[in-house]
Amino acid sequence: MNSIESISLIITLAAILAYINIKVLKLPSTIGLMVLALLLSLVILLTSSIAPAWTSFARVSLLQLNFSNLLLDFMLGFLLFAGALHTDIEKLRRARGPIIVFATIGTILSTFMVGILLYLALPLVYQPVSLVYCLLFGALISPTDPIAVLSILKKAGISESVETSITGESLFNDGVGVVIFLTIYSLAREGAGNIEAIEIIELLAVEIGGGILLGLLAGYVAFRMLKSIDHYQTEVLITIALVMGGTALASLLHLSGPLAMVVAGLFIGNKGSLEAMSKTTNDYMYKFWEMIDEIMNAILFVLIGLELVLIPIRSSYFYVGLLAIFIIIVVRFISLAIPTYAFRFSERFRKRTLLIMTWGGLRGGISIALALSLEASMERNLLVSITYMVVLFSIIGQGLTLGKVVNKLA
Repeated sequence: MNSIESISLIITLAAILAYINIKVLKLPSTIGLMVLALLLSLVILLTSSIAPAWTSFARVSLLQLNFSNLLLDFMLGFLLFAGALHTDIEKLRRARGPIIVFATIGTILSTFMVGILLYLALPLVYQPVSLVYCLLFGALISPTDPIAVLSILKKAGISESVETSITGESLFNDGVGVVIFLTIYSLAREGAGNIEAIEIIELLAVEIGGGILLGLLAGYVAFRMLKSIDHYQTEVLITIALVMGGTALASLLHLSGPLAMVVAGLFIGNKGSLEAMSKTTNDYMYKFWEMIDEIMNAILFVLIGLELVLIPIRSSYFYVGLLAIFIIIVVRFISLAIPTYAFRFSERFRKRTLLIMTWGGLRGGISIALALSLEASMERNLLVSITYMVVLFSIIGQGLTLGKVVNKLA
């Protein structure tokens, strides 16, 4: 099968599983799709001795798709733009201080605390790993996934202020997290002695600052084009070009594509919606991007479930995964609490609010995609396996119980 045929098969499978979920399971769509895809993966693995050709076909098809490249280079731009397009910038502006602090300082704190604690804990389960690889895991697992967060928060019954903070943080911290991951990745591959501190600072500044500026510039150009015409078909096409062209340009210039798409989405969804689009265009624009969001989410969570076919399964990894889940939840609370009290946000973010944000900080496909991009020499098998366990627990365990946690703490 070629890549087009593989994608066609995944979309068909996503539609079938979505139907089964709506008809039978009645779970939130993203969770239901992933659960069903997981069950399908288990069936494939359990029947591998009876039907090895079927298992081989599934593995080859998934390897051909290359989950890491598909998500990071293509789907992520669409998903982030769609999420930002539907976000009220006025609400984000009112919570801009905590959002910026949590997305930057909180993510950096989490990266190093997770990495160091995992490094100290792994020898206890007879799995010692170099510190730099533990820090790589900290970087890829610390950002909360905006895709998982946005799709599940809608039904959790969280107060508007907390929802805005979690949404805003998740939209921006994945871009920051990817940049931190790439920086530590360079250190791991080239050696810390070959990279100076000033180079790291420059890389962070250029990737993050450049990504934001590119998003503003691309959003403004698209805004002027939308304002000069009134033809909804062309205007929708302009936004598609904005996402695809902007993501490609960010990659070419070595800037943060995720941050660029978030900024562009906020620009078009707020200023563009008010000043550049007619009522008819607004209606078609939002319905189109809502459908893109739903379709991409369906494909993504089916792929997450199916990735089990490729994940190395060892009993020793299971204990490391449980240990990692505990560390990540504890560190998530601490990395929120430290900035909250350091920057005097405690009046707005009381302990129960921080607990809700801790449990609502879901991990998703971005973490898996980053883990899959690791080289074999970087403890790839171990880190991919425990990342997958953390993501499964996060989406299924935390996602299904978030509403109950909110009700209990509220």
